[in-house]
Amino acid sequence: MTTLACMERRFFEPDAAQVAAALLGHYLVVGHGDSLRGGLIVETEAYRVDDPASHGFRGETARNRSMFGEPGTAYVYFIYGNHHCVNVVCRERGLAEAVLIRALAPRFGMEAMRRCRRGLPDRQWTSGPGKLCAALGIDRSHDGLDLCDSTSAVRLARHPNVAEARREQGPIVSGPRVGISKAATWPLRFRLAGSVFCSGR
Repeated sequence: MTTLACMERRFFEPDAAQVAAALLGHYLVVGHGDSLRGGLIVETEAYRVDDPASHGFRGETARNRSMFGEPGTAYVYFIYGNHHCVNVVCRERGLAEAVLIRALAPRFGMEAMRRCRRGLPDRQWTSGPGKLCAALGIDRSHDGLDLCDSTSAVRLARHPNVAEARREQGPIVSGPRVGISKAATWPLRFRLAGSVFCSGR
């Protein structure tokens, strides 16, 4: 059985850009024990409080309420009528900064992910924010969860040797964000450029 230590809440107290880079090489996981699924975070995007592309830019709504919560909270939204995306909230309550988890290198629950992503090669199971949520079964029911709580269904966990993980998948690079129209050129997309599991251009 795999035992993983959850990230501490203070990890998510800095601004979203710092957290987005720092998360690379750590784990996003779902479930417990034999039902554990998840992988190594290889790509992220930061959304800041002054960011016109952020869901929280125009203020709090019923949809984005979790984004205004405590650092380490999950913000899960539904997009394009068929995809879920999972984010982790940063900074103090009320500031609406978050990091979108864009891609994972699969590590746990490979058979379960293969069933969820039937017919696709493993490189495509989790190589995008909607894809990874489909592979892990993350949906709006997970919105607002505490990702720092070891009993939560969805968690962010420390890699025991993140430097080694980054060497295997790296180097860390940053650049423009993708899939948005506002502030797309801001260099707030972070990835381990050597990973074959990063999302497309």
